Amino acid sequence: MCEPSLRIRPLLAALPLLLVACQSMAPDYQRPAAPVAAHYPQQADGQSEAAPALGWQAWFRDPQLQALITQALANNRDLRAAALRVEEARALYGIQRADLFPAVGAQAGLDRSRTPADLNLTGRPLVGSAYQAGVGLSTWELDLWGRLRSLDDAALQTALASEATRRAAALSLVAQVADAWLELAEIDERLAIARDTIASRQESYRIFARRVEVGATSRLNLTQIETLLTQAQALGAQLEQQRAQRLNALTLLVGSPLELPVGQARPALDAAFPALSPGTPSLLLTRRPDVAAAEHRLQAASANIGAARAAFFPSISLTGNLGTASAELSGLFRDGSHAWSFSPSLSLPIFTAGRLRNNLNLAEVRRDLAVANYEKTIQSAFRDVADALAARQWLTRQLAIAETAEQVQAERARLSTLRYDNGAAPFLDVLDAQRDLLSARQQRVQIRRALLSSSVALYAALGGDSNSPAAFPLSSGPRP
Repeated sequence: MCEPSLRIRPLLAALPLLLVACQSMAPDYQRPAAPVAAHYPQQADGQSEAAPALGWQAWFRDPQLQALITQALANNRDLRAAALRVEEARALYGIQRADLFPAVGAQAGLDRSRTPADLNLTGRPLVGSAYQAGVGLSTWELDLWGRLRSLDDAALQTALASEATRRAAALSLVAQVADAWLELAEIDERLAIARDTIASRQESYRIFARRVEVGATSRLNLTQIETLLTQAQALGAQLEQQRAQRLNALTLLVGSPLELPVGQARPALDAAFPALSPGTPSLLLTRRPDVAAAEHRLQAASANIGAARAAFFPSISLTGNLGTASAELSGLFRDGSHAWSFSPSLSLPIFTAGRLRNNLNLAEVRRDLAVANYEKTIQSAFRDVADALAARQWLTRQLAIAETAEQVQAERARLSTLRYDNGAAPFLDVLDAQRDLLSARQQRVQIRRALLSSSVALYAALGGDSNSPAAFPLSSGPRP
């Protein structure tokens, strides 16, 4: 008669063949067509070739801004949370992947029992012991229909989507810090103009007050000068408030306290960013990390359909144990104490009250929803680039107009003052000219900052260099 161990050897030898035979029932993945135009609306002819991707260090060349971005990537709490979600997704993937392999454990035990006299043939109470030790195979499902493999693929794609989402958050953070830095520079420049205007009007007020004292001018002119002065002072107070709020916003992005005196950011308005050519919208599929994340989620949803389909078919699970057993502890390792058990089981769903069918329907609906979200992400990315291109085109035109308007207003203010001094024009003309000159200067600074921000927006909309492994490493910051 054959040894029991010899009986199970053919089954054990067949296990690798069973694993190889596993076939995934997930539908073949095909990337949906991008639901956008072939070119951007503001894209000029001959600009279909995209500029090479640049890392943020090469794009943002200001040393102070680079230091702020580096600090933000290390300390920003939202980015830190995104990095922890990546680690969470990786751990979940490891847990799911473990189901593909058998779990083997060692165990040892003692069973001691007493049997009453009236329950055994000897008529006397019996006390018995049973010692056992060995290794066992817990319930392990043979993945004949690819259910576990599909779940493994879904978990992997979810982990990859989490990583792409983290890179998208890092790219967005870089753009937000740069934009906040430019806004701070804008306010500093406007505040400098306002302070110069306040000083100039205070001097004008002093001169006109002296003229009123000697009867050289009317008190009406003095009140008009005072009106201009209070308007400039009100503007200065508003800008001081805005600067404090912008600095608080930048501090939140950076994640640590900042000391930035007024005027320190002003050189940022003279920055010159490298020229960017967007290329074709199809490049967004490979450059934008949020688009990559949406596609990974779509692939995960597709894999879940395979798991839902495989649930309709029979499943085979294996449980086994191999070791020694004896009534005495000293007999565990004697000849003849070998013990084993092998318990395969077959499970076939017959009636589930529609659970399996609805589970498959749910997986298919979630796949369709992931397709819709993927297409919407592409459309949003297309709009981001188109908006940035439109802003760059028209803000360039607006800046040229604003610079001309400022020159015209400065000349108007000079001529109005000259005519008033010669008695050829009322003082009201001087007031209007000075008020309009201050507004023109403020507007020119605002448009200049908006133009720089449009370049930052275009860099972020095109994905920057976020797909480079060195762009945003996972270990961006200490553990909390």
